[in-house]
Amino acid sequence: MRAAFACDPLCSRGRQYAETGTGVRGPRSEFQRDRDRIVHSISFRRLRHKTQVFVAPDGDHFRVRLTHSIEVAQIGRTIARALGLDEDLTEALCLAHDIGHPPFGHAGEAGLEQAMAASGGFDHNGHSLRILTRLERVYPNWPGLNLSWETLEGLAKHNGPIYAPGWAMADVDAAFPLDLAKRASLEAQVAAIADDIAYDNHDIDDGLRAGLLDFDQVMDAPLVRESWPQVRDRFPNADRRLLAAEMVRSQIGAMVNDVIAETQRRIAHYGVETEADVRHAPTALVGFSPAMAQGEADLKRFMYANLYHHPRQLEIAATCRSIVTSLFAAYHADRNLLPEEWRTDAPEDQPALDRHIADFIAGMTDRYAISRHRELIGAVDLPDSF
Repeated sequence: MRAAFACDPLCSRGRQYAETGTGVRGPRSEFQRDRDRIVHSISFRRLRHKTQVFVAPDGDHFRVRLTHSIEVAQIGRTIARALGLDEDLTEALCLAHDIGHPPFGHAGEAGLEQAMAASGGFDHNGHSLRILTRLERVYPNWPGLNLSWETLEGLAKHNGPIYAPGWAMADVDAAFPLDLAKRASLEAQVAAIADDIAYDNHDIDDGLRAGLLDFDQVMDAPLVRESWPQVRDRFPNADRRLLAAEMVRSQIGAMVNDVIAETQRRIAHYGVETEADVRHAPTALVGFSPAMAQGEADLKRFMYANLYHHPRQLEIAATCRSIVTSLFAAYHADRNLLPEEWRTDAPEDQPALDRHIADFIAGMTDRYAISRHRELIGAVDLPDSF
């Protein structure tokens, strides 16, 4: 049963470009169509070779942006179903939330921010909107995927209202206003917290697998230390590696249950009855309880100190930033180095040209960026594996 405060595909605010004749492609709701367009997009497929934590991992068991997005969608749908929200919209938002990430994750984003400083900067969230409304070209009558207002609005604001959008998001908003200063739907808020739950826990698993974290070290995180005795008591004779996997699953379950209970409490407390009430609420309605929020914040601090800012990771991140800035400088100096289809469409004026170059680089996978750097600039010194 859909709750009254959920987004209803029958009441969607529509799409930027009117569509006719879509019924021949099956009895799907507007939000199902959005999800399917995202899944079938080239940009979504490229996420399989983009960094989550580890750069271009050769180990088949490490997560990449694609597998992370699928895991976020699984968590998001679980929460959405319990709250009576639209699962298809939630899933679409979860699957597309990282579609604007450049190669090498946050290191690549930092490189593009540096390279684009004089041309408006770069923001992966704004670039997600740019991809989905401008750059992905698979339909004959319009640019982008022509997603519904609710999906674009949720992607723009899933981390909260936006009062000073960057150039990319401002451009999208000017063409198809997304009410950026209001709160996003509950479905978008669920997508945001599902992302946190997924990477908070799955990055522990990958860190242990890579050998950058050890089991005793992970016990220093209060949230882990609290959940560990229960896991150990349930499986006293199990191998530690299996217990670590069980601990991650248990933490995800605890966080999901906490979010559901706390969100239900907030909805009742603020008297939320309609979708409009959600958008005018004085605070985010989807969230952790105070105790879980503190534990999650402590876990994030632990992960930054011990994994994301691990000396080996920082060294690799510096190399990745250099790859991105060097490629940008090369294409900026000589646009003839761009592939033919990008060279033909390159604008003459600034900042449009730099933004065009950034679009090209942001679409690269890790391995394609490494390959182009070797071809145009020189060899890249990155580890073969973890």
